[in-house]
Amino acid sequence: MGISPTSVGNIWRAFGLQPWRTEDFKISTDPLLIDKIRDVVGLYLSPPAHAAVFAVDEKPQIQALQRSAPVLPMLPGVPERRSFDYVRHGTVDLFAALNTATGKVIGKLSARHRAIDFRDFLEEIDRQVEPGLAVHLICDNLSSHKAPVVHAWLLAHPRFTLHFTPTYSSWINQVERWFAELERRCLERGNFCSLDALKTALEEWIKSWNEDAKPFKWTRTADQILDRICRYCDRISKPAH
Repeated sequence: MGISPTSVGNIWRAFGLQPWRTEDFKISTDPLLIDKIRDVVGLYLSPPAHAAVFAVDEKPQIQALQRSAPVLPMLPGVPERRSFDYVRHGTVDLFAALNTATGKVIGKLSARHRAIDFRDFLEEIDRQVEPGLAVHLICDNLSSHKAPVVHAWLLAHPRFTLHFTPTYSSWINQVERWFAELERRCLERGNFCSLDALKTALEEWIKSWNEDAKPFKWTRTADQILDRICRYCDRISKPAH
């Protein structure tokens, strides 16, 4: 077109364009999509009285990685640099329950994330939540959340109610936002010489978070979310030009 790369870059910056960026999306095929969105968003925007609402999930296979060389801090004009190779000292799974009203997190480390481990985590939540409160847990559709051992535990603890998110809809579970903070502020730049060092770092970070916890603010209504999904469906159903 006879335009220099510098001019193209100036035009992109002037109009806030970033054509190299892409994002993925997945439309849920859950037949109960509408009901589940209204249920979960209702818990965020209008939580029931005399109840605690938790967004719950597991972060599996967190790796204890030890870099082969120290991290070099950033300098003017030079980004932080980390060695490409590392030693892997094992993995641990983290169960987390984010209190949507307070932002505080109940965490439990586990070697695995089987149904029996999820049941044990429910026991931990039961111990830490005031006895007089009903407990609503927002979970995804992982099979371990619906296993017979979990179902039997729930029957024995009637104050607990599980609310399932639509399939392919992790974005609606607020604990995923907390996991992103954990990854960015604790794990991404971490250097762990052992699995025990990783476990200690996770426990200390959760403790530090809870000392100054703030809830994430949910603003979208169920109707706004459903309208956006409908617009996406309308766009992808039209023939490509």
